[in-house]
Amino acid sequence: MSEAVRVRLLGRPGCHLCDDARSVIEEVCAELGVGWEERSIAGDPELERRYGEQIPVTFVDGAQHDFWRVDADRLRRALTAPSAP
Repeated sequence: MSEAVRVRLLGRPGCHLCDDARSVIEEVCAELGVGWEERSIAGDPELERRYGEQIPVTFVDGAQHDFWRVDADRLRRALTAPSAP
């Protein structure tokens, strides 16, 4: 069973970079047993304003991690790094 959601992907329908990011996130999160979710910015004016030029945007534990491309090794390191005290 997966842990609580730690990774969030913001994207929009029809975005090929979002498709690429989703594949990387699915693979890394499955490997590590980490929960993740995807949310579309389409139809949300605030998310469109904040992230419309950066999608896909990836968050790890609530903090922005990457945009445009997701590097599997970098994501893996962020998810396995010891938590700060």
